[in-house]
Amino acid sequence: MSEFKRVLVTAALPYANGPIHIGHLAGCYIPADIYVRFLRAQRKDVKFIGGSDEHGVPITIRAMKEGVSPQQIVDRYHGQIKHSFEQMGISFDVYSRTSSPVHHETAAAFFKKLYDDGLFEEKETEQYYDEKTHTFLADRYIIGECPHCHNPNAYGDQCEKCGTSLSPEQLINPRSALSDAIPVKKKTKHWYFPLQQYEAFLKKWILEDHTNWKNNVFGQCKSWLDSGLQSRAMTRDSNWGVKVPLPDAEGKVLYVWFDAPIGYISATKELTDKWADYWCQEDTKLVHFIGKDNIVFHCIIFPAMLKAHGGFVLPDNVPANEFLNIEGEKVSTSRNWAVWVHEFIKDFPGCEDVLRYVLCANAPENKDNDFTWKDFQDRNNNELGSIFGNFVNRTFVLMHKLCRGKVPALHAGKLDAKDEAIIADIQAAKNKVQAALENYRFRDALYDVIDLSRKGNKYMQDKEPWIIAKQVSADPEAQKSIDNCLHLCLQLTANLAILINPFLPSTAKKMLHMMKVVDKMLDWENAGKLNLLSVGYSLRAPEILFRKIEDAEIEAQIQKLKSGSAAVATTDAPTPEIVSKAADNSSLKPEITFDDFAKLDLRSGKVIAASKVEKADKLLQLQVDLGFEERTIVSGIAQHFDPETIVGKRVVVVANLAPRKMRGIQSNGMILMAEDAEGKLVFIQSEEAVAAGSKVS
Repeated sequence: MSEFKRVLVTAALPYANGPIHIGHLAGCYIPADIYVRFLRAQRKDVKFIGGSDEHGVPITIRAMKEGVSPQQIVDRYHGQIKHSFEQMGISFDVYSRTSSPVHHETAAAFFKKLYDDGLFEEKETEQYYDEKTHTFLADRYIIGECPHCHNPNAYGDQCEKCGTSLSPEQLINPRSALSDAIPVKKKTKHWYFPLQQYEAFLKKWILEDHTNWKNNVFGQCKSWLDSGLQSRAMTRDSNWGVKVPLPDAEGKVLYVWFDAPIGYISATKELTDKWADYWCQEDTKLVHFIGKDNIVFHCIIFPAMLKAHGGFVLPDNVPANEFLNIEGEKVSTSRNWAVWVHEFIKDFPGCEDVLRYVLCANAPENKDNDFTWKDFQDRNNNELGSIFGNFVNRTFVLMHKLCRGKVPALHAGKLDAKDEAIIADIQAAKNKVQAALENYRFRDALYDVIDLSRKGNKYMQDKEPWIIAKQVSADPEAQKSIDNCLHLCLQLTANLAILINPFLPSTAKKMLHMMKVVDKMLDWENAGKLNLLSVGYSLRAPEILFRKIEDAEIEAQIQKLKSGSAAVATTDAPTPEIVSKAADNSSLKPEITFDDFAKLDLRSGKVIAASKVEKADKLLQLQVDLGFEERTIVSGIAQHFDPETIVGKRVVVVANLAPRKMRGIQSNGMILMAEDAEGKLVFIQSEEAVAAGSKVS
């Protein structure tokens, strides 16, 4: 990073329509904070920018749900979100909000510059309109059946069940989220940003200049670019948001994904009058931390906007994480299937670092991962407590018992092979952790820190100073072996404080207190040194760094999660977020005739090989024996089954489905699946005795 004079780090702006949950933390906020703390420890010029996204449909939906104004919603949740971040140690330099006057001015001026430069396409189009409420419907105001997974409550921009990006036109039986009425098309005028004009620039900038980006980010960008970009509306019909700064734009606001990323710029303006140094100087490194659902906006749309405007730096990296599931299920705020941060802090006071540790150690860096309360307990008790905390505690206890509470001398002439090995481990740890952090591999970096404490435990166990202490009265020279062991263990402890600080800042401060040293010791340049604690210096008594978490606490959280979800499921009135008719036949597809059904050729098949499709988290490539031939079939079941577990499965195949290319692989058929009550896929299996290729009717 030496070629950059300063670093600007942003973390995605959360919608201020509800509290944050641990999926938010794992997705971008904890990785961003670790990275920023690492840079600060190196004395880099770094600014960490955050804020609440207070415009857009989720805000107005929440306001409608509660019968209050959008401003009341954002005022409430902005404060709660900010407080949760502070308690979790997310160390923003500024945490702003997009309802601020500075942001409205900045976003409006950005739009006006593009407009004055003649870059927008003005179009009159037909859009969905709710005649009952007299409202043009943004994509999220439209709900219908997903054409892919047939979820009856998919949104007009995305199905949150299967994750597919949608447009309202793709929904089956669309309806208004405001009134449940069937929307009609009505003409309206909007301003479109011609993304296709920046396609060549983006292809070079991403596909040639940023091949070092994470595979999930690079792959998603490539897929968008390969499919061809289209003009995208940058305004919406609404009274909530940044008003379009044109005389003929009454009742129109900026599209939330136009105005939200500009929030990074306006927040920086609020932080410092030298904001342009961080946004307009080529020697600034800009890094966006986001979740995977925001990749296209931060890697394609926002960079194209910055390029069109001119004068701004472009992101150097966008290290997006995948999603974090909870207890085997996707996070669902509408079902209350989430671990809310403000509730965690109340239930586990003083355990904020434990949550930071677990969410980093189990971070969804390359694929969706699963948070379970049992894993939370195990990592706290068995990794933080029994490895890291145990080493620090034993070191201090033995130092007080065998060295009179002071840092003992190091007797260079008495060092043995075990001493030399642990010295090498201490000196090597800094470079290993630094290399991982600089490449956004936070799980690997954290593992290396814990591994150093693991090596410290083994070193102490091998040296057995408590055994040697019994020999000192007969052989005073034996004390030198004890001194060497505990001197090196104390220097290792000091190094652990430096290395763990970006990850667990409160823990590092506790360790500083025990060692009676100031924050300056946490500077990164001190990592790897063996003279951090002076010989003869008195140290405080040890503190327990991580308390044990009991089974009863974990069981209470599991029950809380289940009961909270069940309470939502039994609520009498449907919420605007999940508008649907009560349990009836509304999810059935339109009626067909027997002749329609007779067109399907269903065959019994057997899976003889299965593998994951590269750069496609949801797809498996299957080889299916149909008796008369073997077929390649691409199936979107990778998040439900590991490839090796389904070889040998007997399945029902739609054998006469037209071939379709998926990720460059021609799929020749479809596997029929069912969905159980918990939303998990289940194979529809043919009878074991039926030969492959037999007709199913």
